[in-house]
Amino acid sequence: MNTTPVEVVAAVIERPDGHFLLAQRPAGKVYAGYWEFPGGKVEPGEPLAAAIARELHEELGIEVEIAHPWIVRIYTYPHAKVRLNFFRVRAWHGEPHGKEQQQLAWQHASALDVAPLLPANAPVLRALQLPFEYAITHAGEIGAEQQLRHLDRRLAQGLKLIQVREKGMQASTLERFAAAVIVKARAHGARVLINADIELAGRLGADGVHLAAAQLACMERRPALAWCAASCHNAEELARAAQLGVDFAVLGPVQATPSHPDAMPLGWERFAALVRGATLPVFALGGMRPGDLEPAWCRGAQGIAMVRGSWPGG
Repeated sequence: MNTTPVEVVAAVIERPDGHFLLAQRPAGKVYAGYWEFPGGKVEPGEPLAAAIARELHEELGIEVEIAHPWIVRIYTYPHAKVRLNFFRVRAWHGEPHGKEQQQLAWQHASALDVAPLLPANAPVLRALQLPFEYAITHAGEIGAEQQLRHLDRRLAQGLKLIQVREKGMQASTLERFAAAVIVKARAHGARVLINADIELAGRLGADGVHLAAAQLACMERRPALAWCAASCHNAEELARAAQLGVDFAVLGPVQATPSHPDAMPLGWERFAALVRGATLPVFALGGMRPGDLEPAWCRGAQGIAMVRGSWPGG
C-alpha cells in the first residue's frame, strides 16, 4: 500500500439546529453501506476549498456558499491511507439529494441513529459535541457572586462550555465556587472544566480538566476524565496536545489581552498557520469578543474562548 496519504475533503453540512448530514456509501464502492460525511478525493493541484465545492455539487447537487476549514484526520484503511480535510459548511444553495443513489440522513452528535459509520469518523463526532464558545470565569476580578449571576444569565441564553480558572482564589473558596458553577451548569446541560487541578475536577465530578501548557509538557498520559483540554501557544504545544489525546485546545493570545499584557499576540494570520492541519479542534483565545467568531471560523478555529467577552458587562 502506498504510504503517501490520499488527499480527501469531507463536509460537515450543518443546520442551525446542530444537525449535520451523513451519506451512505452506495453499492459497488469500498465500504458499501457505511455512513460518512459527504466528500471525495482532491484532484491534483486543486485547492481544498474548490474540491469541497465541486464534490458537494457532484454528489448532492448543492452550491456551497460558506465553508470554513476545520480539523484534519489521517486514517489508514486496509486499501488506502487517507488525509481527511474537514470543512464546516454553514450555508449552501439547493436541497441536498443523493445524485449517486446514496441515502442521506440528518443526524445530531448526541443522538445518532444510523450505523455503521466509517471508522475514521469517531473523533469527528466527539468534536461536533463542542460548542463555538468556551467561557472562562474571572470571579477573582469581579467577585464570586457577580460571576455566578453572570453565569445564570449566560446559561439561560444557551452557554454550554465553561472553564473555572481562578488562579488567585484560596483552595477552600475555589472548591465552593467551582461546585456552585457545576450545579448551575448541570441544570442547563452545560459542561464544566476545572483549570489545572485534576484532583479537584475528579472530586467535584466536573466534566473534565483544562491543562496548562506546563502540565501538557510533562504529562505521560491523558487524565482519566471525560473531557480534557489544553492551553497552547505554539506548534510544538499543539502537537503535544494531539499526541496526548486531549479533546481540544485553546491557542493564543491571538490579540492583545489585559490578562497577559506582556504577551506578544499571534495575530490572525499566524493563528491560521498554526491551526492549519490540526487534528483536534482549536479555540482562539486572547482579546476575543463575540464579533470575532466569524474571523476565527475563517482561520480554521472551532470557535472562540473568552474571559471578559463571555460575561455581560465583562
